[in-house]
Amino acid sequence: MAESSTVRVRFFAGARVAAGTRQRAAQVNHGDRVRDVLDRLSADRPDLARVVLACSFLLDGVSARPDAPIGESVELDVLPPFSGG
Repeated sequence: MAESSTVRVRFFAGARVAAGTRQRAAQVNHGDRVRDVLDRLSADRPDLARVVLACSFLLDGVSARPDAPIGESVELDVLPPFSGG
């Protein structure tokens, strides 16, 4: 992986509301983890910082933990708990 790259972060449901957008491009540095990217994106959005604590994440469609390295991923999905039938 290059020194830095860009990952598309997509927000769903309550995370979308808290982020104020459906998606954002985020700069990713070598060695960044999911939580590093989300910490930067939520630095000026306290509601988003609270919501991501309860979220699940997908990196390129594969389940990922907050401490997962971004690696060469191009897409990070932020999924709050869903309910309904």
